[in-house]
Amino acid sequence: MQPVMTSQATAELDAAYPGDPSLLMERAGLAVAIEAATMGAGYGHRVVVLAGPGNNGGDGYVAARHLRRRGCQVTVHAFGEPRTDPAAAAAADATASGVHVVMGEEVASDHDLVVDALFGGGFRGELPDTVRAWSQHARRVLAVDVPSGLDGTTGQAADGTFRAERTVTFHTTKVGHLLDAGPDHTGALKVADIGLKGGQAAFSLVDDEDIHLPARSRTIHKWSAGAVLVAGGKSDMAGAAYLAARAALTGGAGAVAVAAPPESIDSYRARPELLTAELSGHDRSGARELLGAADRFDVIIVGPGLGAGVEEFVGTILAEAEQTVVLDADGLNALADLSLLEKRGSRTIVTPHAGEFRRLTGAPGDHHRVGELAEQTGATVLLKGYPTFVAGAQLFAITSGGPELATIGTGDVLAGMIAALAARGLPPVKAAYTAAHLHGRAGRVLTETGTVTADRLAEAAGGWMW
Repeated sequence: MQPVMTSQATAELDAAYPGDPSLLMERAGLAVAIEAATMGAGYGHRVVVLAGPGNNGGDGYVAARHLRRRGCQVTVHAFGEPRTDPAAAAAADATASGVHVVMGEEVASDHDLVVDALFGGGFRGELPDTVRAWSQHARRVLAVDVPSGLDGTTGQAADGTFRAERTVTFHTTKVGHLLDAGPDHTGALKVADIGLKGGQAAFSLVDDEDIHLPARSRTIHKWSAGAVLVAGGKSDMAGAAYLAARAALTGGAGAVAVAAPPESIDSYRARPELLTAELSGHDRSGARELLGAADRFDVIIVGPGLGAGVEEFVGTILAEAEQTVVLDADGLNALADLSLLEKRGSRTIVTPHAGEFRRLTGAPGDHHRVGELAEQTGATVLLKGYPTFVAGAQLFAITSGGPELATIGTGDVLAGMIAALAARGLPPVKAAYTAAHLHGRAGRVLTETGTVTADRLAEAAGGWMW
């Protein structure tokens, strides 16, 4: 897992570094220069470095010195005199190596690359007019640590925040790179190791290396491979439950069934790959019929396509089901009392989007509140969005998905994938973040061959789950 820290936490770690702080600045500036070179900065290229008065500016002076030695035509536009000893030493070294240093107010249009080393993660408030003028005219921008104008902790962007093509940050990704406007201003992110160790992470970022899927033994059969039961929806929303069931099946569950009332059961019976069970309706009686059919199933999905007026049905399942329950969509809307989750504890996985989270808790969803809801209820909480957050005893962020997933039915597919992995034996939190990561990765791959639709996603995701 990659740790993600606030800018403040990283600054504290930097300040506590026991060695020579100039060494950290030298490593940071070299990393910036190397990234500039990968962007094409070489002999004869015109590079402008915007240097602030702090250590972020010092990193810029170091990068300028290395790029000058590479043969670039480098000019540093200084926004104030260096106010730390390491930054002052870096500025002196840059000047001695032939880097031209001028005051930064005048915007220069004749450049191939702008290195934004103004404020970094320490920025708060509004950008000066002289800085906004640069952000409006800079064509290609390489940001140092955090694009100037972006809050490295909240991801909020001030007016005139630089839109970087790439950003080089140090030690860890910062929270602000991932939240709110952060991704749009950060561009491609490179994390450079400059020798800092430890620090308090706000959460962990899930990557491909963190995905470990349960293996199937040679003696496995369809019921021991993991079985998922889906509470089917009404006839005009039968597709939602089908997509969840289909994703559970392609996700490796050995047996998948849909339990539905008479008016929609034929929609599922037409699918030969699915088992079915008929319910009298979506009331307490129907819930007990579903539970009576659930003896051989490991996980129950409740919510996709259920519609309104199902509070009694959902409440009964939550109160009486012994299986793990994935509560999604209309199942969440029918949840009137969080104590039902508290009584179930870790046997429940809830998957709200931002609106559903606000209805559940009365507060907007963010990574702090996701963790609070998980701690309060004992449930695994997956908050859909970018990034997607998964909370249990720990907090995880998933960034593999993108805007291609903003289409009807993809949430139902995710519910099915989570259920399949939980039925196959993964603990709820791991099932949730693994499914979310693979869900996003499958969506990205599908964009290479066309538009992402839920039916394509349900089929494609299975290829990543073995």
